[in-house]
Amino acid sequence: MRIGTYKETYTADAALFDSSTQKIWLTVGLALLVLFPFMASEYWMYLACLVGINVASATGLNILTGYTGLVSMGQAAFMGMGAYTVAIAEQHWGTPFLLNLFLGGVVAMLGGLVVGIPSLRVKGLYLAIATIAASFIAHFIFANSTITGGTRGLNVPPAQVAGVALDTSFKLYWVIMPIMLLMLLGAANLFRTRIGRAFIAIRDRDISAEVLGIPLLQYKLLSFGLSSFYAGVAGGLWAYFFRVVTPESFPLLMSIFFLAAIIVGGMGSILGGILGTVFMTMVPEVLKLIFDLLPNGSEFTAFLSPVRTIVFGVLIIGFLVFEPHGLAEVWRRIRRFFHLWPFRN
Repeated sequence: MRIGTYKETYTADAALFDSSTQKIWLTVGLALLVLFPFMASEYWMYLACLVGINVASATGLNILTGYTGLVSMGQAAFMGMGAYTVAIAEQHWGTPFLLNLFLGGVVAMLGGLVVGIPSLRVKGLYLAIATIAASFIAHFIFANSTITGGTRGLNVPPAQVAGVALDTSFKLYWVIMPIMLLMLLGAANLFRTRIGRAFIAIRDRDISAEVLGIPLLQYKLLSFGLSSFYAGVAGGLWAYFFRVVTPESFPLLMSIFFLAAIIVGGMGSILGGILGTVFMTMVPEVLKLIFDLLPNGSEFTAFLSPVRTIVFGVLIIGFLVFEPHGLAEVWRRIRRFFHLWPFRN
């Protein structure tokens, strides 16, 4: 146990950062994020923007599954709602960029509230099946509605900020990263409030939480709404980043990806969501690199998608068995080692 970290007030105990060292590392991290675009290639800029979008969506799923204990396999569908809302707003209304993202979040949140209604009566595997059903319903609507462009989808014009078209990864980076950081800050602060603590109480024991006076339906719906809002905003950023939205852009595999990310990173941890998302986003890139190094590696490209699915499944099982608390716990162990070094833990 570390010494010198005692707290004298409740405010100090609930602070986001409990030491000056954390604030220093945060400052260093922000500085690196600012300098990164000026040193990275176009490929790494692409990956950085993709990671930022995925972190935003995974953080929303972590609020629902990691902190509230409600399993959802519909995160991709909520991202699709946000993406289509942004595409329609850009094509037909020409509303401002940030307003479109907000509208995408609101539409996804409304969808999440509808999907979350069964959560009072069912949970666990049954709730997961309900969210899968909702995902297929959303996919059917995306593929057969005229306003969504059917199977052809919709093209998304470049985002405009102060008359500047955000048509490159470098330009979008300066929008995606601040939005991602604001969403992370919002999620971290959420669990210092009564609402966040109610989510955790429901996760730990929903019957006891209800006995303590927490209205289960209200807070479960609120958790679904917040999670879906995060997914909708992330989906809007995704639409601006890839510039095209089709029903196949948000398959069930994407929902599995986000669930795998928070399991691998560590459910119920903001840092875990970040670490898991970065790790899982880089897995397909590592697989591509391995395939490229193989003799006649281009012939194996067709197998990349099924291999990726298998790897996701293996990672989920492996972390559940050998490291249930994910990469966040690995990081905590490393920190603890250096806090106590050179003494034995």
